[in-house]
Amino acid sequence: MDTTPDPRRWWGLAAIGLAQLMVVLDMTIVNIALPTAQADLGISDADRQWVITAYTLAFGGLLLLGGRLGDVFGRKQTLIIGLVGFAAASAFGGVSQTFAMLIIARALQGVFAALLAPAALSMLNVTFTDPKERARALGVYGAVAGGGAAIGLIPGGALTQYLDWRWTLMVNVPIAVVAVIGASLFLHNHGTAGIRTRLDIPGALLATGGVLAIVYALSEAEQHGWGSALVLSMLALGAALLVVFVLVERRTPHALLPLHLLRERNRVGALTAVGLTQIGMFGVFLFLTYYLQGIQGYSPMKTGVSFLPMVVGMMTGAVGISARLLPRVGPRRLMLPGMLIAAGALAFLTQIDVDSTYWLHVFPGLVLLGLGMGMTFMPSMATATGGVRGTDAGVVSATLNTTQQVGGSIGIALLNTVAATVTANWIVDNGASTPAQMAEATVHGFSTAMWISVGAVLLAFVSAALLVQSRPMPGGAHAEPLEPAIAAAGEQISGADAAAIPATAAAGPADDDAERA
Repeated sequence: MDTTPDPRRWWGLAAIGLAQLMVVLDMTIVNIALPTAQADLGISDADRQWVITAYTLAFGGLLLLGGRLGDVFGRKQTLIIGLVGFAAASAFGGVSQTFAMLIIARALQGVFAALLAPAALSMLNVTFTDPKERARALGVYGAVAGGGAAIGLIPGGALTQYLDWRWTLMVNVPIAVVAVIGASLFLHNHGTAGIRTRLDIPGALLATGGVLAIVYALSEAEQHGWGSALVLSMLALGAALLVVFVLVERRTPHALLPLHLLRERNRVGALTAVGLTQIGMFGVFLFLTYYLQGIQGYSPMKTGVSFLPMVVGMMTGAVGISARLLPRVGPRRLMLPGMLIAAGALAFLTQIDVDSTYWLHVFPGLVLLGLGMGMTFMPSMATATGGVRGTDAGVVSATLNTTQQVGGSIGIALLNTVAATVTANWIVDNGASTPAQMAEATVHGFSTAMWISVGAVLLAFVSAALLVQSRPMPGGAHAEPLEPAIAAAGEQISGADAAAIPATAAAGPADDDAERA
């Protein structure tokens, strides 16, 4: 791979950032518009969650295949096709006249997002070859990836309140147009010419089916019960499909997910941390949106603006702290404090009740949660995507995005089910009938479900503490030759520093080639 810096790389980063912003924006921008869309299209309470889940399921289930398509056919072309398709699906959703049309549009958005998201991240990794520049670029990308979902609540509220809920979908069209122009002008393919390989279609079907079955089971648990035959059978089916997926990937010469990429403990720890922390993030978006609008009576616009402190905290953690300190201290010393701060913020938010005030009970939790997540996401992304050869950049990027989307999908289904179950039980146990009692029951459900988010982030902390190292593993993927300037300076670098080294310098040794053959 050519390591000569591209003189237009920062303009290219702007195009990559726009593409990623559009993807994560769409995970939350529809949230605030959902009550209006539900009334307009006559969607039932039981079905409304599929407006969100159809997108995250298609996205998470097809990301691995999308990443491999980028490696095979060229990441720039894949990125542009994904942007154009995403814009078309968004326009289709914006003119939907029925619930079925809207669900189809949301699923198509997820399909094309699965193309463009891994292509965008892998383009970043091969465009920025200088370790310090790549750290800064990943800081910006991490802030967009983490903060974009929160930012989505603001335009979502404004468009719903002042225009129409349909614009929360159609707003993607002008964003995609700008991103396509930027990608066409400022990005170019690296190192994919001449690659010829078959696509792992069985692996894609098994992975997608497994994730779909598990999320569907969690979604239906509130209505049918955790011990129902439907829920247990779907959970068993999902687990079985994922086990078969692993077995298939071990035997196929053109694996959708080459398992040798998961033998590096730093990468596994980073991926686990990203997936588990998404449960905490989505729990906040889901419950605070309902709390501020349903309990506190906020307008859609005011609700969106209320999440701004979280965005500021995340930008500070990702760009102001992690991007500056990662080359010096390594990922572990940023991820662990970040996850502890995030878990503490979530625990603080569980104390919210019906009479809580925004400035005393919501604002501090949002600021600290954003700070902790920003300190976690950026080094996690750098560690998860680093130390791979150029031909595997797309699939590693897709694996990272898959953990985010699967974590989000499972988080939405699980937390929503727990909150609804706890609320219903509280109403029965306390004989709630008045509006004040119903509000108290709802908040009690939110708080209980939020404790699961706390547990998920703490589990991510334990995983990172056990797996992510502050020093390179002897003989491991990060023990390859160091970037000349850093080596000459006599610095010892961490796993994430090796992740910032160009893929040719940190690519796996010859045994990887033998295994792939």
